[in-house]
Order: sequence, then C-alpha cells, then structure tokens
Amino acid sequence: MSEKNYFVHESSYVDDNVELGEGTKIWHFSHIQSGTKIGKKCSLGQNVNVGNNVTIGNSVKIQNNVSVYEGVELEDYVFCGPSMVFTNILNPRSEFPQRGAAFYIKTLVKKSASLGANSTIVCGTVIGKYAFVAAGAVVTKDVPDYALVMGTPARQKAWMCACGKEKLDLTLDPVSEETAGCKTCGRKYTKKGFIVEEI
Repeated sequence: MSEKNYFVHESSYVDDNVELGEGTKIWHFSHIQSGTKIGKKCSLGQNVNVGNNVTIGNSVKIQNNVSVYEGVELEDYVFCGPSMVFTNILNPRSEFPQRGAAFYIKTLVKKSASLGANSTIVCGTVIGKYAFVAAGAVVTKDVPDYALVMGTPARQKAWMCACGKEKLDLTLDPVSEETAGCKTCGRKYTKKGFIVEEI
C-alpha cells in the first residue's frame, strides 16, 4: 500500500498487496483481501468483506454487512445498501467446491448505480449506470441504464433520473421514442426503445 492517506479502523484487516485510495474509510470488523484495488473517497461500513482481486472505483459507498466477492467490479459512485448480496458462482456445491478465477462469473455494476438493502445480484449480470435496484429485489438478468427494478425476480417498473429523486415520465414501450425531464433537478432525457440517455 502507498503512504497512509486513508483510514482503517483498528478492528479491521487489510491484507498485503491491496491498494487503497486517498480519503477512503474502512470501518469496524471489515476484511479487505489481497489483490484488491479500492479508489478514492470510498466508505466501507461495519462487517464488510472484499474478496481477492476485486476492483472498486472512486466514491463508492458500501453499507454494513456486505460481501463483495471476487469477480465483482464496482465502478465510481456505486451505492451498496445494508446486507445486500453478490454471488460469484451460479451452481455452488459444498461437496464439489469451485475455487479460483476460472470458476467465478463476472458481475459489473456501472457508474452511480444504487443497490437497495437486502437486494441480491446473481452473478453474470450487468447493472447499468444510474440504475436503481429496489430493496429486497433479486436481479437475475441485466438491468438497463437508468432503470428501476423491483421484486423477485426483479422486473423493470420505471426509469429513474440520475439524481435519484424522481421517476421519469417515460414508458416501458420497447419501440417508442420519447423525451422527459426531471421535475426536481431539471435533467432531460431521451428514450429510444430500452435505451435512455441524458440530453
């Protein structure tokens, strides 16, 4: 690790060969395993485990009781709510263990996505930028940028503004072309099919 310009609580463990960015804070009873890279200004709450060789971007917030397993990548500004769950193997067996990078299925959480408390992200999925996964949802397939998904299994219910304060007045019609704005922050969006982009 580089010169200590981050905070690690005395009850936590950081293995060798870990990179921690400036201003990052790791709180009580957490464990950061070897080969992991964590960016600047991140906050990892109580009882967080980060597996080997994980990459976490800048300004990521991981709440209490979350394990980020090998094979998961979090881009900048991702929010992981309390006790949400990642997986990294689709068909685990205790009797026939699958260990090592060759067995782990990659999960990517893109910039500024929010994963609600107690949600579960099944491995092999991509969570789009600014997507919003509701509390308790079980994600089994890719989530588009700006999508709000809910339920078990998770299904898309709406589109969310980047600010996270408003649902956008856009339909789920798979072929329509529409525009809408956020009543709170004023951002404007265009939708073509299931692709939403900020104007």
